[in-house]
Amino acid sequence: MSPTSSSPAAGASLSAARRSRELTEALGGPVVDVLVVGLGATGAGVALDAAARGLSVVAVDAHDLAFGTSRWSSKLIHGGLRYLASAHLDVAHESAVERGVLMERTAPHLVHAQPFVLPLTPLVSRSQAALAWAGFRAGDTLRLAARTARATLPAPRRLSAVETRHLAPALRSDRLRGGLLSWDGRLTDDARLVTALARTAAARGARILTRVRALELTASGARIRDELTGEEGEIRARAVINASGVWAGDLVEGIRVRPSRGTHLVLRSDRLGPLPAGLHVPVPGETNRFVLVLPQGDGRVYVGLTDEPVEGEVPDVPEVPETDVGFLLDVLGSVLDTPVQREDVVGAFAGLRPLLDTGPADRSDGGPRTADISRRHAVLTSPEGVVTVVGGKLTTYRRMA
Repeated sequence: MSPTSSSPAAGASLSAARRSRELTEALGGPVVDVLVVGLGATGAGVALDAAARGLSVVAVDAHDLAFGTSRWSSKLIHGGLRYLASAHLDVAHESAVERGVLMERTAPHLVHAQPFVLPLTPLVSRSQAALAWAGFRAGDTLRLAARTARATLPAPRRLSAVETRHLAPALRSDRLRGGLLSWDGRLTDDARLVTALARTAAARGARILTRVRALELTASGARIRDELTGEEGEIRARAVINASGVWAGDLVEGIRVRPSRGTHLVLRSDRLGPLPAGLHVPVPGETNRFVLVLPQGDGRVYVGLTDEPVEGEVPDVPEVPETDVGFLLDVLGSVLDTPVQREDVVGAFAGLRPLLDTGPADRSDGGPRTADISRRHAVLTSPEGVVTVVGGKLTTYRRMA
């Protein structure tokens, strides 16, 4: 065998020919150890973890790698600061640990430190500023507890008004008191991370089968359909993992997911001027909610994000309502010298967070806001024996897996 064909890169290749061959082998073939349904970050992570332990793995997705929530993120790897404010210390610590793992061990080529400025405008009271500063300091303590190096994530610090305007020239200078500088993790590309996980799993022997829809799950396998040919068949497995995100409840009874829509606007960077740092823009009337301004380094800037419940059938590709666009523009305009207009928005996208609904099924009040629902993940086993992984977030995909 030539060095090229035996290299890990060759084993990680996901080609049409490989898909066809491995799908034929899986249909009606020997029982595999693990069948994973869903190839977002969590499902690809499960496939990699199982394959790395020497288990035989088949992983399927009705569409493509990172088709759902995992491609619509803010591309941020959060350290768990927002969870400190809601006293979810375990979730905050878990996030900080996983951020450090991604930045220093798993994907240092994809995850880098991102600076953020919180401008201290007249809309931010001194008590709010003090609370935010305490939060950033607590976030740095989380970094220390997670054993993430200072060289990886610099310390937060206070900024003068001149320094703040230097990092964000588009800010309104009138009565600007300064700013607060903090740091978090930032992904080059969320879908690229998922693809890397899937290819690494494939190099370990996992069969990664896209455009294969699971029609029915049982504890011993799944009835599937090849979306390219229409052919149906069965894949048998000793363990079945439902990692289909916002669609998890469609495959397993008793799983109630409360999707939350997160919308981002896309602007051209020249509309906001040079942005060496991102922005935390406080949402008026909220104590711990911000709109993020995220420079992308390719001539675009993302502005997001919302946290709105989605009722009814879950769409394959969520649409962005004008109410979300207006909300984000209004919050952004509260700190800019020249507000961004609707015609300046060159694009928008929305993703759905798969939040676990743990309230009573017959709740008549609609339940809490999706922004207030815990981001803890859950691993649930149905009476039939199917394991479902739901909740959580991109940062903690490895822990969930």
